[in-house]
Amino acid sequence: MAGLIRAGLAVLAAVGAVGGTGCQQRAREVQNEAQLKQAVLQMIPAVERATRLRFRQRPVVLRRSRSQVRDYVIHKFDDDLPPAELGGAQAAYRLFGLIPDSLDLRGTMVDLLTEQVAGYFDPDSNALYIPTDIDPSQARLVISHELVHALQHQYLNLDSLVELKRQNDRRSAAQAILEGQATLAQILVLMPEQKIESLPNFWDLRTALGGQQDQMKVFGSAPLWLRESLIFPYLGGAEFVRWFDHEYPGKQPYGVLMPISTEQILHPARYVAGDRPDALAFESPGPDTVRYEDGLGEFEIRLLLEQHLGDTSAAALLASGWDGDRYQVLGRGSDPGAEALVWYTLWDDKVAAVRFRKGLETAWAKRRPGGRGPRRWEIRQLLVAGVPVVRLVDAPLGWAGWKRVPMIRVTRAAR
Repeated sequence: MAGLIRAGLAVLAAVGAVGGTGCQQRAREVQNEAQLKQAVLQMIPAVERATRLRFRQRPVVLRRSRSQVRDYVIHKFDDDLPPAELGGAQAAYRLFGLIPDSLDLRGTMVDLLTEQVAGYFDPDSNALYIPTDIDPSQARLVISHELVHALQHQYLNLDSLVELKRQNDRRSAAQAILEGQATLAQILVLMPEQKIESLPNFWDLRTALGGQQDQMKVFGSAPLWLRESLIFPYLGGAEFVRWFDHEYPGKQPYGVLMPISTEQILHPARYVAGDRPDALAFESPGPDTVRYEDGLGEFEIRLLLEQHLGDTSAAALLASGWDGDRYQVLGRGSDPGAEALVWYTLWDDKVAAVRFRKGLETAWAKRRPGGRGPRRWEIRQLLVAGVPVVRLVDAPLGWAGWKRVPMIRVTRAAR
């Protein structure tokens, strides 16, 4: 569920500092409307050089108050996740233990994004919006980044990518390309002499955000899943796009070259090999109502394991070899305690499946310690259409589905 809206985030300040003091020092203050528009005009040629794309139409640039930014965030969030979708997604992430049961996902996301939005490009109006309360020294950082999104929109349908429904992992991969390219381009715009290959690993820069948590109260107190999934498109995406530009000079990671999974973002070698996840679909759920259905993908599986095991390296190893996944939240009432989670994960080989099963068993024993209470959980390793599968079921003790757990069909991707 990463990347809910098209917006520039305050984490760009950390990205802007990637070249030491370079980007920050080059970002001369923008104090008023006239300077804002002049900065946009001046940056357009540099953005075109950095992306090797040409503007077909120049975007307009407008100021917005922080309350107007919040209204925009609310509108986009509610448009992206209507109440029924939001309720299902919230139930899923609670059942996975990625957010606390007490967390109001909508309220937290609105507060978080309102805090983080430092500017945004709106495809519908072809307008770049800059908050009136932005630090004048950061305005050029944001303008350079959001101009890339304005340019991308002239070659891609941004809304069609961001609005992919029930395709969480594919959407996250697309978001990583959009934000990763914009992150790289902003550095080239403000520091044209900077050699991209000499920069440190972008994903490692997320640790630099720890020192900024005093200025980002909502971000600092958000669950791990929210924090990491918010910055992954920027930093993980920038690392992939840097690699792509080196390996595929002169090409854009658009269209058929667009990565389709976070596995490909995390492991470029899998991208080169054309490693595509197998497709899986649930059979009939029986008498239960399907409240929500989607997949996590390798990146969110990493976060799930890190959340419950507390070990980043182990989580990355256990999630490697992912070949697709799908889950359903099942339930017929409004009682969250009566909901069931059925999650299937596919793996490249038996070794990866065994490794993940053992890691997930350890994680879930910590998630549901003691094995007692009103719920029961079960993890099994299966073979479906020749594909190694690990299935997790977490449901109430009296759930009728225990007698006939929903099954899946697997369609193997072309190898």
